[in-house]
Amino acid sequence: MQIERIVVGALQENCYIVSKNNKAILIDPGDEAEKIDKCICEKEIVSILITHNHFDHTGALSYFEEKYHLKHNVLPKDFSIEIINTPGHTKDSKTFYFKEEQVMFTGDFLFKGAIGRMDLPGGNEEEMQNSLKLISAYDDTICIFPGHGESSVLGEEKKNFSYYF
Repeated sequence: MQIERIVVGALQENCYIVSKNNKAILIDPGDEAEKIDKCICEKEIVSILITHNHFDHTGALSYFEEKYHLKHNVLPKDFSIEIINTPGHTKDSKTFYFKEEQVMFTGDFLFKGAIGRMDLPGGNEEEMQNSLKLISAYDDTICIFPGHGESSVLGEEKKNFSYYF
């Protein structure tokens, strides 16, 4: 599986193109549809996944839904993906876990060295604590790809969980 990160928009949001055998999933097309389009090339987009509904993650969503005649967060047949509800940053925050590849796309729930803000509408400290407990059960070797910034490894991020609350 190949993972391509495209940084888009004023808030430098990470959009990802995850591909395998020329089939691809578009994750969080936040802005700059033309820039993302150039990176898709000849890949067949089979799904569009959204980690949460903040504007910086969905700005180009309608463009791609119309272009590929897809609705977001419908899981494709060609990839094995677990959807983990991880509220805290927002009520609708989701983490997409590709178990075979040991990869998670965490949106703004979990970053390298930080967790998502809870002071925005829909944010909730208790839900964030519960989500961190939930994600703690997953393997330390899983690579995480957040909505902003660099990737990390779940085990490294777990070391910080006790400091957040």
